[in-house]
Amino acid sequence: MNASTAHRPANPLAVFLAGLQAGMIGICCMLAWLGLSSKGQGRSFWTAENLIATVFHGDTAIRRGFGSTTLSGVALYLLVYSLLGVLVSVGWYYVWFRAAGQSLMPLVWLLHAESSTAFGHVIFGSVMARYPSYLPNSEPPLEAPTMEALPVQENDDTPPAASLS
Repeated sequence: MNASTAHRPANPLAVFLAGLQAGMIGICCMLAWLGLSSKGQGRSFWTAENLIATVFHGDTAIRRGFGSTTLSGVALYLLVYSLLGVLVSVGWYYVWFRAAGQSLMPLVWLLHAESSTAFGHVIFGSVMARYPSYLPNSEPPLEAPTMEALPVQENDDTPPAASLS
């Protein structure tokens, strides 16, 4: 195998699926952070998901705790962020919560915890940076040597080991 293709994944579908896997793991870590930071602020664990659910349900999605509208917020986070890349994660935060948030979802803009949400996006981006580790390995695995392949020494002239006293 030539050096330029040694680490190339098998096909474009494998690349897409590896990115999707990295994004899904990244968003799960980010949502866990957002939930824990919300609890630390005396809010519901599901605050971030409920706020993002306002895209579909308006202000009825804002509630304390898990509700039927929370699932649509979780689904939106999982769908959108699984498809986003490493460099886009923090940029997406600024576009979504700074530019679009003020005009499309003004209540979310006022209620979201800015520093923990921004740091959650950094967590997402750092997990996405592990993206190449999810790609299938195109190199054949190294085989372990068998007993037949190991050299055998027939004539052993070494004295027995001295006992420790």
